Amino acid sequence: MQIRSIYFCKEKSMQWGVSKSGRQGFMGIVSAGLAKLLVAIAMLSAVGMAAIAPALLCPQVAMAQDEAAEEESEPEAESMLVFYYNALGIKYVIVFLALSFGLVALLVMCFLQIRKAVLMPPALIQAFEAHLENKEYQPAYELAKNDDSYLGHVLAAGMGKLQSGYGAAVEAMQEEEGEQAMKLEHKISYVSLIGGLAPMFGLLGTVDGMVGAFMIIAKSSTAPKPNELAIGISQALITTLIGLWLAIPAIACFALFKNWLQKLNADIDVEAMRLMARFQNMGKK
Repeated sequence: MQIRSIYFCKEKSMQWGVSKSGRQGFMGIVSAGLAKLLVAIAMLSAVGMAAIAPALLCPQVAMAQDEAAEEESEPEAESMLVFYYNALGIKYVIVFLALSFGLVALLVMCFLQIRKAVLMPPALIQAFEAHLENKEYQPAYELAKNDDSYLGHVLAAGMGKLQSGYGAAVEAMQEEEGEQAMKLEHKISYVSLIGGLAPMFGLLGTVDGMVGAFMIIAKSSTAPKPNELAIGISQALITTLIGLWLAIPAIACFALFKNWLQKLNADIDVEAMRLMARFQNMGKK
C-alpha cells in the first residue's frame, strides 16, 4: 500500500509538471510575439518621424522645395492662340487670315443675295401682273427695267422684244436668264476657289515645316533637342489643320449655293413664262 501511494504521488507530480511547463511554453510564445510587435511598431514610428520631421521642423523649407519641384515639372502654359501664332509664323498667319476674312465675306454676300425674296421680289410680281391686267404695257416694262432683281432683268428683256413677236421675247428672256445665272455662279465660284486654295496652302506649310525640321537635323552635329524639331513639325501639322478648317465649310457652302441657284433658276423661268404667257398669241407689230 505504501508503495502504491508513492507511485501514485509521483504520477500526479509528473502530470502537474507537464501542465505547468505547457502553460509556461504558451505564455512564452505570447510574450515573444508581443515583444516583436512592439519592436516593429517602434521601428515604423521612428521611420515615420524621420520622414515627417523635416517638414515639421522647417515647414517653409519643405513648401519651398515642393513649389520648386512643381515649377520644374510643369512648364509655363501658353494660350492656344499664341501657340498657333508661333507655330504658323507671320507669313502663314497673314495668308490664312486673308482667306478667312474673304471666305466669311463671300458667305455673307451669297446668303444675302441667293434668296428667293431677293431674286424674285413678290412686290415686283404683283405690280407687274397688275399692270398687265390693266393693259398698261409701257408702265410694266418701265417697272421691270428699273428693278435690279434677277426676275426684273428677265421680264425687261422679254418686254423689250415683244415687238418682234412672242418667240423673240422668249429667246431674249432665256438669254438674260443665262447671263444672270452666270453672274451668280461667278460669285459663288470664289467660295469654291477658297475651298481649293486653303488646303493647298496647308500642304505648302506642311512641306515647309518638314523641310525646316530636317534642316535642323542636317545642320546639327549632335542629336537635336525635341523642342527644336517641334517648331517645324508643329508648323507642318497646324497649317494642314487650318487649311482643312477653311476648306471643309467652303466646299460644303459652295455645293449648297449651287443647288439653291439651280432651283431658283428653274423657279424664275417658270414665273417669267407665266407672266409673259398672255402675249403668246401676239403677232408681230
